[in-house]
Amino acid sequence: MSGVPYNQDLPPQGGYQPIRYKRNLPARGPGGLAIFGGVLAICTYGFYKVATGNIEKRELAREHAWSRIHLVPLLQAEADRDSYRREQANLAREKEIMKDVPGWEAGKSVYHSQRYQPRNFVVM
Repeated sequence: MSGVPYNQDLPPQGGYQPIRYKRNLPARGPGGLAIFGGVLAICTYGFYKVATGNIEKRELAREHAWSRIHLVPLLQAEADRDSYRREQANLAREKEIMKDVPGWEAGKSVYHSQRYQPRNFVVM
């Protein structure tokens, strides 16, 4: 083997071109500052809507409370009228049923007191 010349691979004259190792990626989407600004704007708008919703909710609760305050006397008067009407109907029914019993006083309290005692049962 000593007499056979061999060819060795050598670089071309002037050398190889330099290797491009730098990444060449196009910029995709908005930058970090733009994303942060968008998130901040969305959060600010959301907190604004929550605050206005809380104000509206508070106003509706106040209106509901005042409407109940103003309606309670009317509802109480209506309940009193209904209670009185039922009491009179019950008294008339008692007079009709017990008319043949001597010494029976319709509507007389079974309690030995002058204090008012509402009935503890309701006749429908």
